[in-house]
Amino acid sequence: MLTCHILLLGGAVALALYLSEKLRRYTVKAVLRKGLVSALFVTLAACAWFVSAKDGGPKILGLFVLAGLVFGLLGDIWLDLKYVFPQADEPFTYAGFASFGIGHVLYCAGLALQFALPGKAAWIWLPLLLALALGLSSMALEKPMKLRYGRFKPVVAAYSALLFSTVLLSGSLALLHGWAEKTLDLFFLGAILFAVSDLILSGTYFGQGRERPVDLLLNYLTYYPAQFLIAYSLLYL
Repeated sequence: MLTCHILLLGGAVALALYLSEKLRRYTVKAVLRKGLVSALFVTLAACAWFVSAKDGGPKILGLFVLAGLVFGLLGDIWLDLKYVFPQADEPFTYAGFASFGIGHVLYCAGLALQFALPGKAAWIWLPLLLALALGLSSMALEKPMKLRYGRFKPVVAAYSALLFSTVLLSGSLALLHGWAEKTLDLFFLGAILFAVSDLILSGTYFGQGRERPVDLLLNYLTYYPAQFLIAYSLLYL
């Protein structure tokens, strides 16, 4: 457990170093520092999963979360490279959406396999159905939110549905288990922060005048705690 807490501290230090570079300019050096922060949340997940497995055998959620975090690491790299190489903005953006989308699919699959209860299927399909509706509604909110998705509109809708699936499914399962599963509680909190981060990021990508240092700072100060919380939640499986 001590190693997990050391990794949490290391992640905070690495994030501070990354932000010190990113807020000044977009460079390959910043991308490498970002990759280090993301590698630390993947390492934390592996450590937490290993510790929890010693207390009762391997838990299937750990495998899915670890894989999801690896795709998160890839997404982090693709989305930063779009700033370093602006001529390749579009393919890097699509790659980022795809990586994070796959990550959310893995999170949801792992949650369902780990925490589903017999005869309680509605606690899974109802939040997923609601998430689909919210994803589709994101297209209608484009103008009210003063955003311009352009050719990314279908991708944004699909990704939003996957993002809300992680939030709503983890919350639904936490409620089903009476908020007694610490893994689910921490995962749900991480998923909420993830959604807040992506809401800020949508303004940065598709809005006007929302690339201020404060916007970037708020994005990373919600996104990275989200991923580290999801990784850390495995400690209590």
